[in-house]
Amino acid sequence: MAPSGQAAVDQLLEVLDLKQLDTDRFQGESPQVGAQRVFGGQVAGQALVAAGRTVDPSRAVHSLHGYFVRPGDPTVPIDFTVETIRDGRSFSVRRSTAQQHGKTIFFMSASFQVHEQGLDHHTPAPHDLPGPEDTPTAQDWLARYPERQASFNASPQAIDVRYVGTPGWVPPGDRAAADQQRVWMRINGTLPDDPLIHACALTYASDLSLLDSVLSVHGEVWGPGGVIGASLDHALWLHRPFRADEWFLYDCTSPSASGSRGLASGRMFTRDGTHIASAVQEGLLRKIGA
Repeated sequence: MAPSGQAAVDQLLEVLDLKQLDTDRFQGESPQVGAQRVFGGQVAGQALVAAGRTVDPSRAVHSLHGYFVRPGDPTVPIDFTVETIRDGRSFSVRRSTAQQHGKTIFFMSASFQVHEQGLDHHTPAPHDLPGPEDTPTAQDWLARYPERQASFNASPQAIDVRYVGTPGWVPPGDRAAADQQRVWMRINGTLPDDPLIHACALTYASDLSLLDSVLSVHGEVWGPGGVIGASLDHALWLHRPFRADEWFLYDCTSPSASGSRGLASGRMFTRDGTHIASAVQEGLLRKIGA
């Protein structure tokens, strides 16, 4: 059985702890869980680690934009190269490229900024929702679908994910259509205080359920009889300080789907309603047979 809780979090930290080969070259590993391809949030988080290690720690990441161009091979290391685009008085910009077998699998542009004071506002968080303690856990859902327990146990559970609605992995026909998908999340253990680690963990988590909001509009599900998908690109903006090991609400919607592609956007709020981050992603989504 794959680790859970703090053991899984420690494994995630090992995955994010890249080996530094040179001033701008790093290498990362993937957890050996039998997956056929590297999880997109993993390679995005690792690419951000690589970029962040070349930037003065006083500058915090505020945005990243990445493209998934090839599926990653989880059985071999991933090589990351970071290009310094600019170091200005307030901003630093990096381009981080991930390669395997001599080919690019992912590339990202990330921007870092010194702390500044300025205008401050944000839209309110959704209200009248159950808190994470009153939202069904993964084990609550698995009690209804015990046939899914084995696949759940095969993957490390570093993130506690609690769907306010119905998750996308239930059998076809068991999910009602819904315009919004709202999920409570947190790293399921304790992270170090380093803000870059929390940003990388949030980047990892932001890819877990975002595309699911496209399926939710249609009452569709993942897998046989439903939809198979892959991330095409991913953008994330970090607005305010946060801890990824504290609960946050991921409020996701899908404004459009066409041409076997679906667009999803999400906002992340702390329990007190503070808007900490926003994400946008497009994915390739294809119907498959039973």
